[in-house]
Amino acid sequence: MAFLNFGGSLRDKEQTVVKSVRAARLGLKVCALIVAGSLMAGCASTSTNQDPQDPDAVAEYEQVNDPLEPMNRVFFEFNRGLDTLLLRPVASLYRGFIPPPIQDIVHNFLNNLKSPVILLNDLLQGEMARAGQTLTRFAINSTIGILGMGDPATDMGYARHTEDFGQTLGSWGMGEGMYIVLPIFGPSNPRDAVGKVVDVLTDPVWQYAKNTDKEYIPNQRFGAELVDFRARNMEEIDDLEKTSLDYYAAVRSLYRQVRHDEIRNGLSPANHGLPAMSLMDSMDGMDDMTDPDITNESLATKK
Repeated sequence: MAFLNFGGSLRDKEQTVVKSVRAARLGLKVCALIVAGSLMAGCASTSTNQDPQDPDAVAEYEQVNDPLEPMNRVFFEFNRGLDTLLLRPVASLYRGFIPPPIQDIVHNFLNNLKSPVILLNDLLQGEMARAGQTLTRFAINSTIGILGMGDPATDMGYARHTEDFGQTLGSWGMGEGMYIVLPIFGPSNPRDAVGKVVDVLTDPVWQYAKNTDKEYIPNQRFGAELVDFRARNMEEIDDLEKTSLDYYAAVRSLYRQVRHDEIRNGLSPANHGLPAMSLMDSMDGMDDMTDPDITNESLATKK
């Protein structure tokens, strides 16, 4: 990952940046096409494999709401392969060679960068108390915490929470739509995919990089967030994969439960602190697997 690259010639670095920017742009185009295709496919009522005369089958199909499951499983296995071949090995090296205090500094710094987007969505949802908490945390951690490398705000009683535009749309009453799996970014739905685009466009870091021709900054940040997330949740993700009879179905269920809970700020009736398994969150910052509004010591907690 870019933030672990301590050497190399200037030419090599420039070539790496150019390749990463092109890859990111291609990935966004692919995601846009997939989302568009998903929205069009949503016009279909039921899969041809379901008997419209069987009410139980139709009810189950509508509850799962995964009409693109064959394609989704292909992308799911593609992402799983990337994790096995690239992300997990890099995260293992990161955990093995970078001291835990330095890992905490990286994690805190990345979290602090998310604060403006979180603040915006707090305000859009009319959550003034949470907006004040987000603003206070950002001010404290950016000053006393030295540009967010520390998290004294938590020790002072200002707990962290997350928000994004997908949650904002959900709080406004927009339905999630069908379940989709995006290459690299993982589990999502049309609402959250659209929300992620808005989060990127309103992210000050992305705007700065775009206006100063430093497009490598979001790519380096993206890579750092991926490694940070995977390293902090190594055992939890591995255990989920090993213990699930159908890993794809398990991730789909967990993703929906956590997003449902996040939209309600942790006030859902069934609240289990389940892990959010989507890499979509990494476009404006990757979070730990725990629900931000729940404390569960068995999973990596928010710092």
